[in-house]
Formats: sequence, C-alpha cells, structure tokens
Amino acid sequence: MHYFRYKQFNQDIITVAVGYYLRYALSYRDISEILRERSVNVHHSTVYRWVQEYAPILYQIWKKKNKKPYYKWHIDETYIKIKGQWYYLYRAIDADGHTLDIWLRKKRDQVSAYVFIKRLIKQFSKPKMIITDKAPSTKAAISKAIKDFNLNKDCHRTSKYLNNLIEQDHHHIKIRKGKYQNLNTAKNTLKGIECIYGLYKKNRRSLQIYGFSPCHEISYMLAS
Repeated sequence: MHYFRYKQFNQDIITVAVGYYLRYALSYRDISEILRERSVNVHHSTVYRWVQEYAPILYQIWKKKNKKPYYKWHIDETYIKIKGQWYYLYRAIDADGHTLDIWLRKKRDQVSAYVFIKRLIKQFSKPKMIITDKAPSTKAAISKAIKDFNLNKDCHRTSKYLNNLIEQDHHHIKIRKGKYQNLNTAKNTLKGIECIYGLYKKNRRSLQIYGFSPCHEISYMLAS
C-alpha cells in the first residue's frame, strides 16, 4: 500500500474521491460536497491533487495488465479544449472497443499521427489491420509506417462506416466539459478516465464486477 503512505486521509476516502471523479462527469467541488455530506471535509483542491497523482498510476497499471498483441486497431482523433484552445486527442482501440493508448497533441498532422502509430507498434507489436477515417495526414502517416515497419501493404482500410466503433467510443471523453487548467492536467486526467472506462467496459461484458463502484476497482488495482 505504498501508494497511500504518509497521506492525511485514508485509502478509502482517496479512492472514493478519485474513482467518482474519473467515472462520472462531476467537478472537484462536486466530489468535495459529496464527501462533506458524509462528514469528511476535503477541499476541492485536494481532490484535484489526488486525481493528478493517481490517474497516471492507474493508467500505467491498466496498460501493463493489458499489454498483448491486437490484430485490429481503430485509430481516430477527437477535440479537447484546454484553457480555451483546442487540442487533438489521438486514440486507438481494439476490435472489442478497449482503449489501447491515447496521445494529446497541439496539431493534427502527419508527424503526430506517425509517432502515435509508432508508439502503438512498440507496445503491441504489428497489427494485421488498421482502420481509420480518410484524413490525409493519417493516411500519409500509415503509409510511412507500412514502409518503415514492413507491415502488410493491404493492412490499412479507410472507411467512415468501419471506423464508427471508435467515433462512437469518443463519447466518454466528449461528455466531459470540464475546463482543464493546462496540458499536463488534461493528460493526467484523460489517462485516468480511459482507465476507469476501460475497466468498466471490459468487466461489464464479462460480468465480473457487477455492482462494484469505481472506488472498489481503484482499491483493487492499487493493492495488487
């Protein structure tokens, strides 16, 4: 339990705060009020610090436990507003809709798309199929990746219909209308959101944790 060493509040309070913030579209003040109704006085800035500390840790644990090759990738970008400016969030999911990785960038261009694909290959080995939309920058990036990593020339398919799986999967990101303070805050928070969303999506299908709350999942991950 070294993750909670020297903390003023105990593990249960921290996991409840972090879990509910990542799982539901609540603000830091909302979480503070929920805890206060349960006779736990935690300032909303403390909740913010907990999320920023534990969200990246949860994301790394999640990725280590799900690090295996996937034969089909769906890759797409969505928009995230940070301090009034739009940023591009690159996302990749497998054929079952589980998040493989995310990457937040200021620009949507060939370089960003290529580096993201390179990251995926390094983590999950070579895919048999990559499905994207018809964005020119993405097409150029995958063409370069096919050449550099000796991928099958026919592995890339561009179709809006085929890529509906990931376009609809952006919902849990887009529903968050929180105003991120800076790029680093956004990165950390989005990692935590992807982790919790992935856990619930995976376990809901297998019925392994029916009735469990976000805090149960966080406690389990940090304890294992």
